[in-house]
Amino acid sequence: MSILIDKNTRVLCQGMGKAGTFHATQCRDYGTQVVGGVVPGKGGTTKEGFPLFNTVAEAVRKTGADATMIFVPPPAAADAIMEAADAGIAVILAITEGIPVLDMARAMRSLKNITTCRLIGPNCPGVITPGQCKIGIMPGYIHKPGPVGVISRSGTLTYEAVWQLSNLGLGQSTCVGIGGDPIAGTSFIDVLQLFQNDPRTEAILMMGEIGGTAEERAAEYIKQHVTKPVAAFIAGQTAPPGKRMGHAGAIISGGSGTAKEKIAALRAAGIAVADSPADLGTTVQKAMKAKK
Repeated sequence: MSILIDKNTRVLCQGMGKAGTFHATQCRDYGTQVVGGVVPGKGGTTKEGFPLFNTVAEAVRKTGADATMIFVPPPAAADAIMEAADAGIAVILAITEGIPVLDMARAMRSLKNITTCRLIGPNCPGVITPGQCKIGIMPGYIHKPGPVGVISRSGTLTYEAVWQLSNLGLGQSTCVGIGGDPIAGTSFIDVLQLFQNDPRTEAILMMGEIGGTAEERAAEYIKQHVTKPVAAFIAGQTAPPGKRMGHAGAIISGGSGTAKEKIAALRAAGIAVADSPADLGTTVQKAMKAKK
């Protein structure tokens, strides 16, 4: 059993607009069991071969879906997340970018009472267990099954890291894009714990960025609880203070959240830190050799 998703995962797509339909089709072509879409008012029809349902509850009842990817536009995306949780979906991938922070605060408060579901995102590329299941927008062909677990706040950095790892003959156990928003459903520590307990994962690559203190907290957790080799990279090393870089959560404020602070915390925890995005794969290699 892989962490989060595997070949048996049955997936819905909430929001079957142009983007949702395209990526649902890409996931299906990869081999993922995409069992339908949710579009209020379109229940009983089909789109590109996907049966459509009016509500997530109806879709779960009729298809047995246990995961969903959300492409609902930002003003309604938080409601879509809560609807999925209320319907019993176990893994919710919120791909939507630009969800208002207050909406996400409301959604997270609602999800605290539902212990049977995990939200990943929002503003994330999704999750893939190579060769088994892809839920999200990542290009499937660059991923190869293997021993490296990947966690990232950045989608594009994830793809670059995976490409390097695959070219070095290092496949991936599961790749998790946790998203770059200030309020996220799943943290570095959540995924680190899953990878530490996963027998298929032999090493971990963690990619963070400026803003917040998530990477510092992850470094402390790794120091105390993770026995597997860990490599890391921090994006935004040249960003001036007060500038937001790409993600809503990637902003340095009050002198905290800088790349320098994060890199220092990671290295203090014994983590191999790549100096450049070009060194992601080789830094994982070095970390694995050093641990042997």
